[in-house]
Amino acid sequence: MKTSDFDYNLPPELIAQHPIEPRDGSRLMVVDRAGGAIAHRRFHEITACLRQGDCLVFNQSRVIPARLKGRRVPSGGRVELLLLRRQEAGVWETLVKPARRLQAGAAIEISGDGATAGPFNAEIIEAGEGGLRTVRFADEAPLAAAGEIPLPPYIHEPLADPERYQTVYARVAGSVAAPTAGLHFTPGLLEAIGAMGVRCLFVTLHVGLDTFRPVKEDDPRRHHIYREYGVLDKNIADELNRARREGRRVIGVGTTAVRLVEQAALAGEGAGIAPYEGWVELFILPGHRFRAVDAMITNFHLPRSTLLMLVSAFGGRDLILKAYAEAIAWSYRFYSFGDAMLIL
Repeated sequence: MKTSDFDYNLPPELIAQHPIEPRDGSRLMVVDRAGGAIAHRRFHEITACLRQGDCLVFNQSRVIPARLKGRRVPSGGRVELLLLRRQEAGVWETLVKPARRLQAGAAIEISGDGATAGPFNAEIIEAGEGGLRTVRFADEAPLAAAGEIPLPPYIHEPLADPERYQTVYARVAGSVAAPTAGLHFTPGLLEAIGAMGVRCLFVTLHVGLDTFRPVKEDDPRRHHIYREYGVLDKNIADELNRARREGRRVIGVGTTAVRLVEQAALAGEGAGIAPYEGWVELFILPGHRFRAVDAMITNFHLPRSTLLMLVSAFGGRDLILKAYAEAIAWSYRFYSFGDAMLIL
């Protein structure tokens, strides 16, 4: 297995720069793993692909205003920080750029919100690999006001409404990127799905660094995936186990939901899906035996990414690359604000 096995060429004009309105007006490619058939729908037509008793598993994590701008002290050079994980009060693991001159002991002045606060100070207390830095903030209170919602680097147009980079069911703050498969759902569509007798279940996995970090190793098995914090409680585990015993489908809404449910199934050690709270470090590559998820809703992902590798593990690499080629031929919109795929 090579990282280049998960490469493809995407015309840049197919990278969606803004969300479509309404949310469920996006396109939906339906991929049948058993027969290899590919069909084309609109996302609101997903109800035709669902049936009574299905369990849809949604990631309810909410994106935090994680991007901070500031300057080095005393040089005044510009600095950008991306908050990744809170380690303790005032101490965060961050991704910084430019990173080379920001070593342990470096001081940073963060730009505050002029309406509520002036600048405030931070210090690099530990330098990790790449741009990872542990930062101590003199005062944690201004972070939310000073921060911005961090859009992915391939989106170059400003977002008029930051809520469009949140799912309509986002409740638990903690992600640095949206679980984008869920961006297609509207309150009305969720209501219609529930009226069909489909169970909508909510778990939490805070999206982290691997959304931004490409796989650089030639062998993806040498890539160290960034761990993310997840919670799947006992009530959800019981519902999922009941569905599997009764032969009802478990459908993961997005790669994050799939990773968490599969991690919980591994924790169950063959006895079913266990309640789970803790770090999720599962890296799903082709060859993984899926223990809990029967179908998946997902967006179209970057080449050579861990997300494309997971989808290829579920749908089969050849079929997924065939589907991606058809999506390009049909001018689907790609990445965070792009169209969706349902793999059955």
